[in-house]
Amino acid sequence: MSSPPTEITGANTNAVTNAAVRQGLSGDVWGGLAAMLVALPSAIAFGVTIFSPLGGTLAAQGALAGILGATALGLIAPAVGGCTRLITAPCAPAAAVLAALALGFMQDGLAPEAALLLLGLIGVLTGGIQIVLGISGVGRLIKYIPYPVVSGYLSGVGLIIIGSQAPKLVGAPAGTSFLGALRMPLQWDWHSMLVGAVVIGAMLLTPRVTQKVPAAIIALLAGVACYLGLGALDAQLLRTVDNPLLVGSLATGNATLQETIRTHWNSLRGLGFDAVLKVAVPAVTLAVLLAIDTLKTCLVVDAMTNTQHDSNRVLIGQGVGNFAASLLGGIPGAGTMGASLINISSGGHSRLSGILAGGFSLLAYLVLVPLIAWVPVAALAGILVVLGVRMIDRHSLHFFYSPTTRLDFAVILAVILVAIFGNLIAASGVGVAIAILLFIREQTRSSVVRHRIEGSEIYTKRTRMTRINQTLTHHVDDTVIIELQGSLFFGTANQLHTALEAEVGKHKYVILNMRRVQSLDVTATHVLEQIKDRLAEVDAYLVFCDIPRHLPSGLKMKRFLKETGVVRPSNKAFAFRQQDEALEWIEAQQRTDALFEPDAPEPQDVERSINLPEMLAFVDNDEAVLAALQQRLELQLVKAGKKIFRSGEGGTELYMIRRGTVKITVPLDKKESYHMATCGPGDIIGGLNFLDGSGHTADAQAIDDVEVYALSKEGFNELVQLHPALALRIIKQVARNLAHRLRVAVGEVQALRG
Repeated sequence: MSSPPTEITGANTNAVTNAAVRQGLSGDVWGGLAAMLVALPSAIAFGVTIFSPLGGTLAAQGALAGILGATALGLIAPAVGGCTRLITAPCAPAAAVLAALALGFMQDGLAPEAALLLLGLIGVLTGGIQIVLGISGVGRLIKYIPYPVVSGYLSGVGLIIIGSQAPKLVGAPAGTSFLGALRMPLQWDWHSMLVGAVVIGAMLLTPRVTQKVPAAIIALLAGVACYLGLGALDAQLLRTVDNPLLVGSLATGNATLQETIRTHWNSLRGLGFDAVLKVAVPAVTLAVLLAIDTLKTCLVVDAMTNTQHDSNRVLIGQGVGNFAASLLGGIPGAGTMGASLINISSGGHSRLSGILAGGFSLLAYLVLVPLIAWVPVAALAGILVVLGVRMIDRHSLHFFYSPTTRLDFAVILAVILVAIFGNLIAASGVGVAIAILLFIREQTRSSVVRHRIEGSEIYTKRTRMTRINQTLTHHVDDTVIIELQGSLFFGTANQLHTALEAEVGKHKYVILNMRRVQSLDVTATHVLEQIKDRLAEVDAYLVFCDIPRHLPSGLKMKRFLKETGVVRPSNKAFAFRQQDEALEWIEAQQRTDALFEPDAPEPQDVERSINLPEMLAFVDNDEAVLAALQQRLELQLVKAGKKIFRSGEGGTELYMIRRGTVKITVPLDKKESYHMATCGPGDIIGGLNFLDGSGHTADAQAIDDVEVYALSKEGFNELVQLHPALALRIIKQVARNLAHRLRVAVGEVQALRG
């Protein structure tokens, strides 16, 4: 006997909800703690890297700045930002830019205290610029930066970090450059080299042993343990004052954290407008680089968590965080990849995990400040070297071996070289510029002409009486249809001019089908105007059709063509909504010309009311037979714009047009339709449904006032019994009409697909 279903009560629901909340909170706590353990050692290393060029005890002060930056960014950026589970902390791009600036300030002769204030001002301005970028909506544009530029930028930053940390890794004297360290191997310190080797080994081996403890933490502890072991053999290594191998004691004196922050804030307020101008360009550089780094990380987080971040809100959060961090004396940062991934894998699922990471950083500051003095500089350098190597996009090396991607590799290489020998903002600018040039080159190599179709291959869908069709046969070569495609801009203007100039003097009507055009600029419209004038000189016409209502850029092409003078009121340039309308207008022009030729038909043969004896199906029938047919026909008047029949409707009537014009179209959607034919006096319509009775497949709309003869199925069956020859002629004419429309459709498909 089965047990009764369990009743779900309000208490049970609350218990489930509370359990889910507790589980989510637990995940955020562990995620925030794990993220702090990854981000904090790197933040300390970045701070030391930035402050080291300033000399003295400021290198140790850099460790404090790294902790303050991790704290402020962790507490503020997630609370304001628009990406859950993103961890914000001091990062490699900020360290690379600010360390280079610090070295430059010292080379210019600035006092260390003045250089330190300028670095703080750069951080404040960086935060402000990011806030402005987010408010102005620039965040959504960052994702359009080409991948080769991002790849080269990341690889360049990685190489810069490696180059800046290698001298510290080998224990070279402070201020020694990468090349200088290579030239002076005798000045290397084997203690630093051993500590650095242990740290690098721990960074590489820890992920293979355990994923529960971040590799950076294990590596840092291994480095400290190795150094202390060396200190047991050499007591000189255990001093924290004036020891170049250790970070050393933080030079905060007896001042409290609040007093230190207040002093820093008052010093920043004392800087004038001249100082702002001096650091404006570096601040813009840093703001853009940190924005790119953050939004790149957000895309990865979205992919892993199936979420969608708000780019502009993320930038605002980053800006507020960097602004506050710099005011407090910390260093700026961005959304970091490693800490964010650790946060996700450790259970973090909301922005609370990022806030907790900042809180844990503050707790670490309060507890670990006395221990920071014992952190070896080589240990931090080893961690950064591994991070720098991991930032290098080694996958991009494969681009060199394929001819199709070799130019992309050239972009990456150019960005790396400019980043190393110039600066990062110039590298990004050069990369974007080269990528734009390559895009323009690719566009110019693509043909703007998709098809060129002679008038004899695809012509009007208007059916007319035989004699009139014969008078128009020798006019079809007057027309050419050129279907344009892609981007019509300054890069393809010469190609467009060459293609159209070849038609001048050969055809009287040049139709430009614009359906597949993606963009249009003033240079291209100038070319079109030149072609229009050249055609006018030889009494020819430029005809536009299928003009898109809106280009992807939002440009209204038809209005643009009018405003630039290409399709202004003129008797030599016209625009039509569809290609069929343009062809019918051209036929009307040709028909008018044909009337003035020596062998032209009489005017009364052209577009008028006709009676049954004049219709092709009933020519040479005697009066008695036609009288029998007349008795079974119903003459109907259809006003212009009304429909004789609709697609999907039933009915068994066959319609013979006596007067007026009927347009046959197949509906595609609510607004679009396919034009099958335009029928006039003497044509028979509705034949397909008349034959199989499955309903009409098209709409028949009266263009002007129309008179039609309607023949019912019952009336036709009577004719079959009384006058079978006449009934057979009607069926043959229906078959001819259907075959003609099918042949026109096949010809159009062949021409468009050819």
